[in-house]
Amino acid sequence: MSENVWDYPRPPRLEPCKRRVKVEFGGQLIADSGRALRILETSHPPVIYIPAEDFVAGSLISSDANSTFCEFKGVADYLDVSAGGKVAEAAAWTYPRPVDAYAELADHVAVYPERMDRCLLDDEVVRAQEGDFYGGWVTDEIEGPLKGGPGTRGW
Repeated sequence: MSENVWDYPRPPRLEPCKRRVKVEFGGQLIADSGRALRILETSHPPVIYIPAEDFVAGSLISSDANSTFCEFKGVADYLDVSAGGKVAEAAAWTYPRPVDAYAELADHVAVYPERMDRCLLDDEVVRAQEGDFYGGWVTDEIEGPLKGGPGTRGW
């Protein structure tokens, strides 16, 4: 079943992810969850938020990166991802105190798929959303056009 990102709402909708989520980095499986959430926002592929406790201990480290502000979710703090002797700086983010409408995001972490070895939804390898800002997870059922590529940031 396909999903067109232009049918997603604004402000974004938060819902359970119905697929099993896995993240591999440094040659290791660092997250495996059947309890992830996804954010659906107009023009964006879904962003997947995994419960922090479903990451391997020690794979998420506080980052020195500046926090950012989302008009919908609040202030995001960044995390470095570490495994197998590799470190990806500011490759994950979390909303430790999200606004009330997105309270379920507390204690969840999103990763940039392009910064990981692989991200999977069930057995499907995810493709990264184009660009370096949004962190969406593109799968075969996602239809666009998608925000993120050159010239789309102002959409």
